[in-house]
Amino acid sequence: MSDRITFEEFAAGRAGQLFKTAYLMCGDWYQAQDLVQIALSNMYPVWGRLTRGGRVAGLDAYARKALLNCYLSHRRLRRSGELPVGKIPDRAVHGPGEADGVTLRLAVLDALNRLAPRNRAAVVLRYLEGYSLEEVADALGTTVNAVKSLNSRSLATLRELLGPERFALLQN
Repeated sequence: MSDRITFEEFAAGRAGQLFKTAYLMCGDWYQAQDLVQIALSNMYPVWGRLTRGGRVAGLDAYARKALLNCYLSHRRLRRSGELPVGKIPDRAVHGPGEADGVTLRLAVLDALNRLAPRNRAAVVLRYLEGYSLEEVADALGTTVNAVKSLNSRSLATLRELLGPERFALLQN
């Protein structure tokens, strides 16, 4: 089996999860697609080295790290082009019970957008993707204690932005 086929299988199998993570980090559908494509295209040239000897154990961590680096680089390089709005536009609600869930999701995405990129990445990886403290620290290139500190400050900011009632709904 050639490396190209193996890479294609990996990319096809992991693109959905990488997209979910990218979307939670950046909050933009199209930017998330771009980030996944860039992360995977950055992995392709080194694929032979990554899979040498049949190793596949660290591929998910490497892909996550590549995605995180793309996201943080994009945030550093973006000077302008997007203008933040004060209020999220109204969206259509499809069912009677969905209004609260949609409103909460929009509020959470808006609050996440207000966090600094590293803080947002730490929260998304730790709480929304369910990675361990060690995995988040490895992805961010920092220590476990730094991740704890980032998450503590980020959760305090989210609690302040969302209010105690909405924040309590997230913990359930």
